[in-house]
Amino acid sequence: MVEFRNVSYTYPTGQHALNHINLKIDDGEFAFIVGANGAGKSTLIKLILRELTATEGEVTVNGFNLSKMKKRMIPKLRRTIGVVFQDFRLIPTMNVYDNVAFALRVTDAPTKYLRSRVPYVIGLVGLTQKAKSYPNDLSGGEQQRVALARALVADPDLIIADEPTGNVDPARSFEIVDLLKSINDTAGTTVMMVTHQHDLVKYFGGRIININSGTIAFDEVIGGADET
Repeated sequence: MVEFRNVSYTYPTGQHALNHINLKIDDGEFAFIVGANGAGKSTLIKLILRELTATEGEVTVNGFNLSKMKKRMIPKLRRTIGVVFQDFRLIPTMNVYDNVAFALRVTDAPTKYLRSRVPYVIGLVGLTQKAKSYPNDLSGGEQQRVALARALVADPDLIIADEPTGNVDPARSFEIVDLLKSINDTAGTTVMMVTHQHDLVKYFGGRIININSGTIAFDEVIGGADET
């Protein structure tokens, strides 16, 4: 669960990024986070990842109180969160298998678990035949699916997809959101997807949280075009 209770954040420059935000995303939800550049979306994500600490209020993520969290607990929090970035952030000298496995190796996961979990997740995103390929040999959509597999491999409670469709073509964009929706439906993983692509939001529907000038301007569930 993600919960913001009367949360504000002011940067050292004096810029007010978030103003008295109240927000709750329950386990198993799928929520789109939308808003213009500079609205506060990135600050919201950084607070969830504990890259920033709220100036006022309280942030709770997956049972952790981030406002009172000690630095030594931050890695434990982040192991419960999978993050998918717009720019993929794959390691070019590693093939698909090793890029995905890397996320488990850094947590000292047992080798036996790694050997079963990594192929399973690669198959889940439809890249079994590409397991030995390197990032430069993949399309943008395939690279994004590798990034998604890497976020999934540690079986996180929460996936944050930060503009995951920004660097792929429209057809691949719908494919990636469909995959995120499927993971949410089948595994019950909570998903927060930040996006500028309103056509995706309108098509898929669901919970839409619009941030404007540091406040929540809109938080409702809408029907999608795929339901018709």
